[in-house]
Amino acid sequence: MQLDLESLSEATSGAIGSLVSTTVLYPLDTCKTKYQAEVQAHHQRKYKRISDVLWEAISTSQVLSLYQGLGTKNVQSFVSSFIYFYGYSYFRKMYLKKTGNKTIGTVANLIVATAAGVLICSCILQPLDTASSRMQTSEFGKSKGLWKTLSEGTWSEAFDGLGISILLTTNPSIQYTAYDQLKQRILKGKRTGTKSSPEALSAFSAFMLGAVSKCAATCLTYPAIRCKVMIQAAESDDDKCTEAERKAQRTISGALYTIWRREGILGFFKGLQAQILKTVLSSALLLMVKEKIAKSTWILMLVIGRYLSMNSPKLKAV
Repeated sequence: MQLDLESLSEATSGAIGSLVSTTVLYPLDTCKTKYQAEVQAHHQRKYKRISDVLWEAISTSQVLSLYQGLGTKNVQSFVSSFIYFYGYSYFRKMYLKKTGNKTIGTVANLIVATAAGVLICSCILQPLDTASSRMQTSEFGKSKGLWKTLSEGTWSEAFDGLGISILLTTNPSIQYTAYDQLKQRILKGKRTGTKSSPEALSAFSAFMLGAVSKCAATCLTYPAIRCKVMIQAAESDDDKCTEAERKAQRTISGALYTIWRREGILGFFKGLQAQILKTVLSSALLLMVKEKIAKSTWILMLVIGRYLSMNSPKLKAV
């Protein structure tokens, strides 16, 4: 049995970074998601600007409702990030070992990142993603718990947005491919021949690279992101749609048609600025935390690996 300590270290530090960024930026995420979920002509909109969502929470004394669904989102974010970073590191090492190369090219990196994104196990984590979106887009003060949110609908409804979620695995693929390629350029020439802890960027460099790479990925995939929010959103008391229209909006084609009919082509990019602000800050914070704790996590993994090796001769640390 082999224990891939480097991949385990990458996964642990990445998951912790994701947990921190999700928690810190969750109120912004809630405002952004509720703003994106509303699909109405401009003169009929409840939220003209994203700040209107925040003002509603303050004026109704429901500020704590900006955190509705945080627990579910944290579980989903932590588990998905752990699986993603482990898969990404593992597939990357496997590719380098098979090819004998010392670095990985852009195209190969994109393929590896996409494979890791699919490995996130959307089929397993999709109900958590759907539930957290519905809890965020519920009326302030009316959000329900995870189990009640899922049990109110059918089992198939828990997987709303699965197809577009798989499509959106290209988002982190683009992001981490860009990030890793830029990181390799910065660290080029600093590597030594001896095996030591993985090289780490400074906090500022990691933050800036994370921001640039996530901004590019978000702009390229935003129409799909908007559709996903619509598909998974909770039903609003202000929604004048018929039951047939609501069911149609739960499909990709139905969401696309609804946005086009009610808001026009610019509707596909409604909330883009808020999405960029949130995702860029989240990604940059995640990668900054990940880089800062990477060495500590690596040392911890080495200690654990040494302990397990001493107690189990059949266990070999890589």
